[in-house]
Amino acid sequence: MIGAGAVSSAGVKTEPRLQASLQRLSPADQILAWVFFTDKGSHEFLKSAIPHNVVSQKSFQRRLKSRPFESAVDYTDLPIERSYADQVAAHVLRVRQISKWFNGVSVSATRDQIERLESLPFVARIELLARFKRNQSEEIETTELPESHTTRTLHRPTNLDYGLSFNQLNQINVPAVHNTGNSGQGVIVGSFDNGVRLLNHEAFDSLRTRIVGTYDFVDHKVSVVPNNPGVGYGAHGVATLSALGGYKPGQLIGPAFGASFIIARTENDSSETPLEEDNWVAAIEWAESLGVDVTSTSLGYLTYDPPYNSWTWQNMDGNTTVITRAADMAVSKGVVVVNSAGNSGFNPTRNTLSAPADGDSVLTVGAVTIDGERTSFSSVGPTTSNPPRIKPDVMAQGITVRSASTNNPTQYAYAQGTSLSCPLAAGVAALVIHANPNASAVEIMNAMRQTASRASNPDREYGWGIINAFDAVTLVGGGRIPTTYQLLQNFPNPFNPFTTIQFELPKISFVSLNVYNILGEEVKTLINNQQFIGLPSIIWRGDNNQGSTVATGVYFARLAAKSVDGTSSYASTIKLVFMQ
Repeated sequence: MIGAGAVSSAGVKTEPRLQASLQRLSPADQILAWVFFTDKGSHEFLKSAIPHNVVSQKSFQRRLKSRPFESAVDYTDLPIERSYADQVAAHVLRVRQISKWFNGVSVSATRDQIERLESLPFVARIELLARFKRNQSEEIETTELPESHTTRTLHRPTNLDYGLSFNQLNQINVPAVHNTGNSGQGVIVGSFDNGVRLLNHEAFDSLRTRIVGTYDFVDHKVSVVPNNPGVGYGAHGVATLSALGGYKPGQLIGPAFGASFIIARTENDSSETPLEEDNWVAAIEWAESLGVDVTSTSLGYLTYDPPYNSWTWQNMDGNTTVITRAADMAVSKGVVVVNSAGNSGFNPTRNTLSAPADGDSVLTVGAVTIDGERTSFSSVGPTTSNPPRIKPDVMAQGITVRSASTNNPTQYAYAQGTSLSCPLAAGVAALVIHANPNASAVEIMNAMRQTASRASNPDREYGWGIINAFDAVTLVGGGRIPTTYQLLQNFPNPFNPFTTIQFELPKISFVSLNVYNILGEEVKTLINNQQFIGLPSIIWRGDNNQGSTVATGVYFARLAAKSVDGTSSYASTIKLVFMQ
């Protein structure tokens, strides 16, 4: 048996950081680790021809924007071998999370148990699992601020009443995008945080109808409301989600108030134990499988105190931590991953980042004041990679950001930290995606960098500068505001279980979109209301108005639109094929 203090050799499966940690532990102490497998066991035979249905259709379609058809799915999408996980579970205190992307499991184990895992033939290597605590000193909430600090002169007419949330959106030119009717409709945004204790807040009234899924990866339950009723538990998630997608005219409007949402609780506020990165890895795999388009993670973490010390600023190279590798992998699968830079401030000689903000494919967001100056707490780069990479990528307001109150469902507050600049940036990403539905994740992020205020001279404090949402929306692939009406062909077609129907509106219009069978009988009413300028899309799940699944066959979708001003009208039909 190889002891924890053994010299590394070909037979040692524990990586050096884990070995160092094991040396400091007594036999009774617990440690958290990743256990990676050599293969996918009974699923290995699929390696040479991986079926497309190992991922959801929504995930597959999103990936096609970043990958060719033949490589849209890969080995990482195959399930892990369950018997491997079961055998590991028999040797440890607890299996925490399972990762098909990394082909392994995270565990809580003693030193002796980690050593015994090395003898299992299907175990390839064992790595330390990072433990972090959030720096909350720069994330405060106040119920009232002087008026001079919370309002500024409107620079352009707006169609919406933003109330005191206007500043944070005007600085990144979001109202100009909203004026076109783009609020992120049809885009799925993932919000990963410490839960949302007031999901019944009035700012979430419309958002609640567009929740695709929720899951608590800390306590393994569907609800993301923490079990602990204390005011502070799940409060952080209320602030970030409301800044991103809240909607209460006159009080608070988030940049992506029309998007759909996946909400994950990845951080544990209910104990003294700091966050472990495996919760986030599990969440990103789950959200990606549901078809998430962009994720917002407002986690700014410092390395924990001994004996749990793990990552340091030297490890912020974009390749070391599993959480960063997972973030980059999600981007490779077509997801725009947005993360706060951190609240550790400026250091003249090194970075102050925390994983996964160091990811080369992650859109890392720093914080500025109302007047556009970098806040004292906003973390800086560069990464320690060779060559170093500039971080953060972009900036948004992180001081006096209007958000929902964390303890009263009808009140509002102000918060600060890069935790608040991150959801503002993620909301802009959703707007860019809505306007450019065929753009890849990399194209979306590049557009946000290239149109930011310091794009010609990026640096380690501001990155490419303050976001300009309108310019980013119009830059991607020659993005545009429609000039004519058009009903586009649905995709995929044929389809099962769902298909996306998109159309172009050059004017605010009354729209009806209905599905008919070959006899001309109406099967499903998809839209019958006013729609804004832009490229709206809607999903049909092969159901009728009674909620039953339709029979296999040919159907027709008919769009009829009439501009609100009465000067234009349009009608068109496309053929859809549903196959069971």
